[in-house]
Amino acid sequence: MMLIDTHCHFDFPPFIDALVQSIEQYQQAGVAKIIVPAVSSDRFAIVESLAHQYPSIYYALGLHPIYSHHQTDLDLLAAAIDKSHAKLVAVGEIGLDGYIEHADLDVQKLFLASQFDLAKQYHLPVILHSRKTHALLYTALKMAQLPSLGVIHGFSGSYEQAMQFIRLGFAIGVGGVISYQRANKTRDAISRIPLSSIVLETDAPDMPLYGQQGQANRPENSVLVLAHLACLRSEPLSVITETILENSLYFFPRLAR
Repeated sequence: MMLIDTHCHFDFPPFIDALVQSIEQYQQAGVAKIIVPAVSSDRFAIVESLAHQYPSIYYALGLHPIYSHHQTDLDLLAAAIDKSHAKLVAVGEIGLDGYIEHADLDVQKLFLASQFDLAKQYHLPVILHSRKTHALLYTALKMAQLPSLGVIHGFSGSYEQAMQFIRLGFAIGVGGVISYQRANKTRDAISRIPLSSIVLETDAPDMPLYGQQGQANRPENSVLVLAHLACLRSEPLSVITETILENSLYFFPRLAR
């Protein structure tokens, strides 16, 4: 088995406090590579350093809509991408968030557009965060016409919403939400969308799977996400595993390096 966790915040505890042990754990479980997306400008050097030090770690640079709304951060992002390492695989984690209190979506959209411009300039895919903003994000993506596409991270919407993004060329990031029986809408969506549009992710240490609530999620739980996915799909496990690996390399071409 060779899996890729396409979204893991490995620059945060508990991983950053026990790096070698944590890497050994996910590799022993069958996770060959992980992508570590930054969420704010103060994380850029950390995620890049992790990728420099460890062969199985790749990284993305971006400004999460919850954390960053300053022009200085955009300037730092542009500079970091310009001098980036070959293992930079995407611009992310970026997007829109209408869930937080007093969300200023107009400001978020401006920052997202600026980061789309960087993704275009450097021909990089995007890793997209979206909470209660699928319609707004879909409109923004249609307008942006990105040449390199990417992933709708942590998807928890309907089949119709998933297919809108897929028709634009984007992959759907599937994580622990499908382990919850109450997530009927999302489980139905993931069971029906094309397998060619699915990548695995954990969002570790967040988004724990059912039965692990209150615990830190981990990249090796990609194996459990895969098992839950196989229960929802009609294809054999071997086909699902192989296809998802191919998808990860297709949507993030620099992972193949």
